[in-house]
Amino acid sequence: METSRTILIVDDDKSILRTFTRILQKNGYKIETAETGKEAIEKVIDKHYDLALLDIRLPDMDGTELLAKIKEQMLNTIKIMITGFPSLESGVKALDEGADAYLVKPVKPEDLLMLIKEKLKLIK
Repeated sequence: METSRTILIVDDDKSILRTFTRILQKNGYKIETAETGKEAIEKVIDKHYDLALLDIRLPDMDGTELLAKIKEQMLNTIKIMITGFPSLESGVKALDEGADAYLVKPVKPEDLLMLIKEKLKLIK
């Protein structure tokens, strides 16, 4: 049941954090946010998340660098990379580091929800 699913959103853009949080909470997900890679690392040490939305461009580190640092703590977490600056290189790097999906901003709410629902079906 989705209502018990917890999602971590990592993005330095406060409007993205607010928008994604509102959309996902409205659909029954529990949301936590982080604005930096360092903050995200601290959160995943203490808590399990069912899914993480990670921005590629963060103020203190690249999102794929963050993914590399946290993937051991997030073995059973769906990891979706998000970027407003897509490139083949960043997409390949994200997938190589263990991302389960790669989304390009702006993301339509219905597309985001559909992807999250589909990916969460993979974990019980």
